[in-house]
This record gives sequence, C-alpha cells and structure tokens, in this order.
Amino acid sequence: MGTVSAMTGRAKLMWDEQVTQYDFGPGHPMDPVRLTLTRSLVRAFGLDGALPVVAAPAAGESTLALVHRPEYVAAVKQASAEPRAADVAFGIGTVDNPAFAGMHEVASLIAGQSVGAAEAVWGGEVAHAVNFAGGLHHAMPSAAAGFCVYNDAALAVARLLELGAERVAYVDVDVHHGDGVQEVFWNDSRVLTISVHEHPSTLFPQTGWPEETGGPQAEGGAVNVALPAGTGDAGWLRAFDAVVPELLAAFRPQVLVSQHGADTHFEDPLAHLAVSLDAQRLVAEACHALAHEHAQGRWVALGGGGYAVTDVVPRIWTHLVAIAAGVPIPPRTPVPEDWRHEVYAKTRATAPLRMTDGREPGFSGFDDAGYDPASRLDQAILATRRAVFPAHGLLP
Repeated sequence: MGTVSAMTGRAKLMWDEQVTQYDFGPGHPMDPVRLTLTRSLVRAFGLDGALPVVAAPAAGESTLALVHRPEYVAAVKQASAEPRAADVAFGIGTVDNPAFAGMHEVASLIAGQSVGAAEAVWGGEVAHAVNFAGGLHHAMPSAAAGFCVYNDAALAVARLLELGAERVAYVDVDVHHGDGVQEVFWNDSRVLTISVHEHPSTLFPQTGWPEETGGPQAEGGAVNVALPAGTGDAGWLRAFDAVVPELLAAFRPQVLVSQHGADTHFEDPLAHLAVSLDAQRLVAEACHALAHEHAQGRWVALGGGGYAVTDVVPRIWTHLVAIAAGVPIPPRTPVPEDWRHEVYAKTRATAPLRMTDGREPGFSGFDDAGYDPASRLDQAILATRRAVFPAHGLLP
C-alpha cells in the first residue's frame, strides 16, 4: 500500500440517483428528499468540478454475506418482491422498517456505494471517498433495525478486512449508538469501533453504555461515549476530543471509516442533543485531519441519521463532501438561491440562508480545561476513558 502521495486523486463522491428509492413511505422520518436535496446542494456549490461523482454496483450476495446471514438476505428479498409477506422476525414490516417493493435492490445499492468507497480508498485510487446515502449502522446480521436494512458501514469495514487491512477504525457521531457495527466486530481485534451518542437511557437503541468494551478477543475494541440529553456544542466537542484522538493514536488504524449522522442537531425531531451545524462541521474536519494524522489519509466518510431534512442534513453533508474534496465551504457562505427555490418547490419549506447556524464553537481539551466532578458530561467522558483507555495502554 502506498501513501496518500501515491494516490491518483484526492476524493470521490459515491452516488447513484436510484438510492433515493430507499423510501419507507409517506410520514416516515427517513424521507429520501434529504438525499435528493443534499445531492442538489453539492451540485449547486460546483463541487462536481472538485471531485468525480461515480456509482458503484450494488453489493452482491457474496459481499452482503460478509456481514449478513443468508436467511436474512433471503427474507429481505422476499419482502422486497411481496411487501405484504414481510417477516417481522427479521425486523422487516415493522413501524420503523416497513417493507417496500424493491427494498433489497436499493439497500444493496446503498451498501455497494460504501463498499465501493472502501475499495477506492484502500486500493489507492483516492485518499477519501464519501457516501452520504450510507451510514445505515443499526442493521444487524439477521435483522433490520432503526430504518436500516443492510449495514453498509459494517460492510465497508468488512471489505477492507477482506482486502487485507489489519487495523480499521470506525468513528460514529450519529446521535444514536452505532450498535450494528459494534455487534459485527465485537470480538474482532482488527476493528476499533467508537460511538459518541446520546445516553441509552433516553434514546433508541438503548445500547452503547461505557461498559460495552468488546469481546474476549478484542477487549477495548468497542468504545462508547454516552452523553446526557441536552448536551450542546461545547460538551459534544469536548467528549469527542477527550476520547477519539488518543485512541486513534494508540490504535494506529490503516484506514478511518466515519459515520456522520446529522441527528445530533438541535432541530432534529427524533433525539435530544443540542448540537449546531457548526460543531458538526468541526467534527467532520477533525475526522479528515485524524485520517491524515493516523491513517495515511485513508478516509471513508458516510452519512447516517438526520431528520431535519431541509435545514440540516443537506448543509452538513455538503460540508462533508467539500472537506473531503479539499475545498471546504466557509461557514458564512450564502446558500445558492436556485437551491433554495428547489427546497421550496419540493417541500414547501423555507430553506436556510447560509452554511452556518451562526455559532462559533471550538474544541476544549479535556486535560487542559480540567475535570469537573459535578459535571454529568465529564462523568460520562471519564466513564468511557476508565472503561477502555487501560486496554490501549493509556491513562484514563
């Protein structure tokens, strides 16, 4: 494997228009307009000229089998062909995951984009690859869960291992615990999964406690930072900075896979954190920098949750694409007027005016700023550090 300097390009965006067919129906929070509007905003900012936009083939059965059981894939196919025959034993046909025609095909296509991103980065074709339609981190080996049918994030990591990667770090900043990815690699010492999420006592999927630290063959391989409901920019950035950089430095990954769910935002209707677009952008920039610092620049960036579908999701994922492309968008940049008209035409909602929420958050080092024993946030950070840092030779 060469270094980034030997790679032929900086970044690519994985996109196939058909991913917008991932549609659980009217009224479901996972509205595919969020993908359509993100793609349009990327185009409106001229980012198509800064990185190639390419489609990978759908993940085939052998690829899906890296993570998912054959009987589950068969059940998805059956429900895809005949939605009324969905088997709830496999998590399909529920309120969260209603069956719909073509479900297998489009879920496989989304998975294929993440696998294709992993292949391009590992093969040295590009340094960074983005699939904002991906990040469907709740799907389990034998069940759909939390709006996720196939776990493209886990499939990307599994494909990297299949290609010869010996150490892969997965960092998940979605408001919900990255439970499916943790489950798949629970006992695999080649993978470090880090999830920074709202506390499981107040949010689905009720997992991701700091005591969940990996199986007997991978002690310290699962890392969970469970943040109190109501945590805002300062606390969220403090928690990320107190856990992620040190662990990546100790683990020395060859590639970083990150999941950028937008549902930590204060406008998100399904959760209870109070994070701004500006803090989300800082974490995207931090993941980019950490990939260069610890993983020879190899970075696979995925989307995830996010249900403020006009105000938040398109802006943060466009920032993510721009960061990967090496042409970051200054926060105060006005949102293109044509795009704002498109938002109104498609959703009857008023689009945001700028690429910022008007906040100017910053990282405050856990060690620099001092530990506050009365702070529930600092208690959460310390619980995680005590649970996993010693396994990596670090002081809590």
